[in-house]
Amino acid sequence: MTDRAPYEAVSWDGGVLRLLDQTLLPGRLEYREIPTLEAAVEAITTMRVRGAPAIGIAAAYALAIVAGDGDPEATQRAAVALAEARPTAVNLRWAVDRVLRRIEDDPAPGAALEAALRIHEEQRVADRRMAEFGASLVDRGSTLLTHCNTGPLATAGGRGTALGVVIEAYRRGRVANVLVGETRPRLQGARLTTWELRQHGVPHSLIADSAAAGLMAQGRVDAVFTGADRIAANGDSANKVGTYALAVLAAHHDIPFHIVAPVSSVDLATPDGAAIPIEQRDPAELLTIDGHALATEGTEALNPAFDVTPGSLITSIVTERGVLRPPFAASIAQALAAPALAGRC
Repeated sequence: MTDRAPYEAVSWDGGVLRLLDQTLLPGRLEYREIPTLEAAVEAITTMRVRGAPAIGIAAAYALAIVAGDGDPEATQRAAVALAEARPTAVNLRWAVDRVLRRIEDDPAPGAALEAALRIHEEQRVADRRMAEFGASLVDRGSTLLTHCNTGPLATAGGRGTALGVVIEAYRRGRVANVLVGETRPRLQGARLTTWELRQHGVPHSLIADSAAAGLMAQGRVDAVFTGADRIAANGDSANKVGTYALAVLAAHHDIPFHIVAPVSSVDLATPDGAAIPIEQRDPAELLTIDGHALATEGTEALNPAFDVTPGSLITSIVTERGVLRPPFAASIAQALAAPALAGRC
């Protein structure tokens, strides 16, 4: 398996930031040039680019574009706008802060872009290591269940997080089938994960989110692998809404439940899941699909984008620095104290 997928969620080519518009998949493969801060914020908030690592990389490049104009105040305003575009995914703030630190250390032209390029390259290395560590957890002949989308589309790193593990495990002959939760309301599983698995030749079956419990009860799920948008210091993990329900079901049926995420998704400043901000999205995502109403006119809807899985329900957290086990407060602290993959840029 190469370090790069046959498509790129985020790319920097000849001084131009390009994003694969994920809102158009699987029907159309289209790349958009992102020349301005406004275009980058729009792409992040509308989920043209999505997945915690991928939006962090996109934001790093967007901030580098603004910083290239040499206006420190404009750069600071851009950093705030980018960091607030999607509040739950800590990778976004982490990437923006890292570019800002590089500018402070080295105000020379091009320093911000060097930082963004380094972040992107480190994600490629992290993707490869997570895939290798995670694949070792999969028994031969397994049927795996995954939720949302966690492949190369979500990381821009070439392999992905949880789906990178799934694909690597399949290539090692350990996966018989992958059950893909549709992931309402934006259907990232149905639209994106099935598309990525098809690109990589991995056998899979789409299921309704509500089918997971019955399939687990029938013994048709051997392990669950999902990503995370923010991991608290104690191991509590925020991920796409519906993840918590799968963790509860997995615990009830004695099925391993694994989180796969880079250490940039860990936020030591967040002590536990209660402190993680949960993004509330437009109710229209629940009430309509492709412009067609799904509910009676006047119906109100609650649309949290994420929920929090307590660390007590997580079997392991797979990172590029190894497989972390409970108690997570200790294993997370130890992992973050280890040397970074490529040092601080």
